[in-house]
Amino acid sequence: MTRLLLACAAASLLHFVHNAEYLQEYPNMPATLTRAGVYTAWLTQTLIGLAGYVFLRRGWTQTGLVLIGAYALVCFGGLAHYVVAPISEHMWTMHATIWLEVVVAALLLAAVIRRIAG
Repeated sequence: MTRLLLACAAASLLHFVHNAEYLQEYPNMPATLTRAGVYTAWLTQTLIGLAGYVFLRRGWTQTGLVLIGAYALVCFGGLAHYVVAPISEHMWTMHATIWLEVVVAALLLAAVIRRIAG
């Protein structure tokens, strides 16, 4: 679980760094969105996963797993890029970072569900 959580955070960071550094190239992003805002969003969502890890390590298993599961679900948020603009308007690097984050988040979520199911 720890490795998947770290992998998810790393994949998410890669996506958010790409998003922040190439913000103007992402199609139809809100004009009010800033580089700092993107990094703040990453930090905020990652804190959910970190809190889950801390709870899990301290023996609050259910709370930890729920928070880690919520974090995994939040990491599917990159798919929202395809809501604001068609797939064809995104560069291959955008697709790569979005889908890497989604795939790793799906693996993390599956691990959480397996652990909850016992």
